[in-house]
Amino acid sequence: MTQTVRLVIPSAPAPAVPPAAHSAPQRAGDSGIRLGVLDNSKGNADHLLAMIVDGVQKSLPLASVVMTRKPYVSMAAPAEILDQLAREADIVISAMAD
Repeated sequence: MTQTVRLVIPSAPAPAVPPAAHSAPQRAGDSGIRLGVLDNSKGNADHLLAMIVDGVQKSLPLASVVMTRKPYVSMAAPAEILDQLAREADIVISAMAD
C-alpha cells in the first residue's frame, strides 16, 4: 500500500501541489479516528499536545487516543513506541515545546 505523507513546516511556505496529486479527503468511520500522540519529553510539550487533542476532539469523532512519550528529548523514539503508534493510530501528532 502506498501512502503519501504531507509535512507542514510552519516557518516555510507550503509547496505547491498540482490538483491531480490530491486524493479525495478521507472521512472518519462511524467509530472515528484513532489518534496517536507522541510527546518528545520537552518541557510543556504535554500541555501543548493536550490542547491539540482537545481541539481535535471538538472537531472530529475520535475512536481512541493513544498517548506516548519518548524517554529522552535528544534521542529518536524507540522502535517499540513507533510500532505501537503504527498499530494503534490512524494519524499521529507530535510536538515540541519549551
